[in-house]
Amino acid sequence: MNLKIERLNNTLMREISMILMQEVKDPNCKFVTITAVRTTSDLSYTKIYVTTLKDEFRKETMKALKNASGFIRRELANRIEVRHIPQLEFVYDESIEYGKKIEDKIREIHNEDK
Repeated sequence: MNLKIERLNNTLMREISMILMQEVKDPNCKFVTITAVRTTSDLSYTKIYVTTLKDEFRKETMKALKNASGFIRRELANRIEVRHIPQLEFVYDESIEYGKKIEDKIREIHNEDK
């Protein structure tokens, strides 16, 4: 991966986390963990992978993040020195749930062997 994009991804992750904790008023955005940030090579789009503290709030949280994306972009423009702030897309990160399912299956198989 390009070093410039990697640096931008790290900066975006840090700044978006701070904005969500301190600036966004919607309580649905408060208990979000950013797991990864991926920016396209032309720096026009960024996918922000997130998880929520409680799975039952996933739908409300994703809707709140989508609604707050314009505000977050404006805040990023004030905080980060780049020519163009990429379009933000929040995506729920399924990998943690997937890993937990695999872990449960392994544990189940291990218990059957005993």
